[in-house]
Amino acid sequence: MKKIYFILPILAGVMFGSGGVFVRTLMANGINSTTLLFLRFSIAIIPIIIAILLTDKNLFKIDLRDIPLFLVCGISIVGLNLCYNESMGNIPLSLAAVLLSLAPIYVIIIAYFAFKEKITSKKLICMTLAIFGCILMTGVLEINLNNLPVYGIIAGIGSGIFWAIYLIASKKSMKKGNHTFTILLYSITFISIGLLPFTNFEQITNFISINPILVIIFLIMHSTLPFALPYIFSTLSLDYVDSGIVSILLSGVEPIAALIFGLIFYSEIPTLLMSCGFILNIISMMMLSRKEENE
Repeated sequence: MKKIYFILPILAGVMFGSGGVFVRTLMANGINSTTLLFLRFSIAIIPIIIAILLTDKNLFKIDLRDIPLFLVCGISIVGLNLCYNESMGNIPLSLAAVLLSLAPIYVIIIAYFAFKEKITSKKLICMTLAIFGCILMTGVLEINLNNLPVYGIIAGIGSGIFWAIYLIASKKSMKKGNHTFTILLYSITFISIGLLPFTNFEQITNFISINPILVIIFLIMHSTLPFALPYIFSTLSLDYVDSGIVSILLSGVEPIAALIFGLIFYSEIPTLLMSCGFILNIISMMMLSRKEENE
């Protein structure tokens, strides 16, 4: 029975990797970035509440002193999603996923300056390999520099940085006794309220009017598949699988899934050097996750 829980982080990685398909579809139908995020977060509140009701109703309880941390987590999630959406709209889905997966590197750097945590030689090697892999994946060695999608790459790097900030803030919140579901629920609730003034409801109405039933199903899938369910699955797996293994599975599966989705839906075929960079990055991130768990 325990083996089933090894499948959950793999499914989570595949679901995370599918995000680009939803984002590009919504943007192609006239939904702007902030409206897209409001749709994603506000609808995702429902499955998170259901998950809490099915596990432990006490997870609804919070200490008011933890609200600032929830706000930091919420702002980080907004920054992560805005940057990631922009990167997926301007560069191949696989590269966007890889740039996001660099978050462990930023965690190490932030921890070094903020908490004086030591950067070991093993961490440095993994970081160097990952960065070199990303350079190969950008295609900078094969294309005209004038065609280099700088905006998309910067957005992708930004998504990784915001993801790292979220990881640090949520870890600190968990040390105070808060569950992942609790952090996520209150973070996205604050986000949804904050995004209300920036949401274009006319765009939502126009999109739904195309085909109400199909569009509503699509919007529910957009909130649950690449956002709510991956968090729920990865969190549930942590009760039975080591966090290091969960991290390795996520960091390895998500970019591969994004590559496959990009290939199927958008014919994004990587060159030989880009493929080498892709493989190098996945290996380095998996090595880094394993070292972090063993230290």
